[in-house]
Amino acid sequence: MAVKDMLLAGKTSEFNDGDKKMVPHGKGEIAVYFIKDNWYAYQNFCPHQGGPACEGLTMAKVEAILDVDKTFHGMRFNHDKMQIVCPWHGWEFRMEDGVSAADSQHKLRKYEVEIKDDEIYILT
Repeated sequence: MAVKDMLLAGKTSEFNDGDKKMVPHGKGEIAVYFIKDNWYAYQNFCPHQGGPACEGLTMAKVEAILDVDKTFHGMRFNHDKMQIVCPWHGWEFRMEDGVSAADSQHKLRKYEVEIKDDEIYILT
């Protein structure tokens, strides 16, 4: 197994729940998210058309409210399932794994995050 480089992303004390930070990496950026006591990191590159996916909104998943007979009763936000929304065309990606909500063949490049003391590292 190859040894991964550790990119310092900042300190945990700099983040509140829902915060994101863009970290320069090579010719691009990696976004680090702190959502509901979990850390996530994704390359800021949308697989749809190369847009800056992580510069978009972070929002709760929108779900249809259906009756048992599939009758539509409106929409609701599911705050337990957060999404990254690319600002170019509105493509949504699940926060937990970066997979597109519309097409599971597309996903954001995910990085592991490691916390040491108060420091956040992205394993690249």
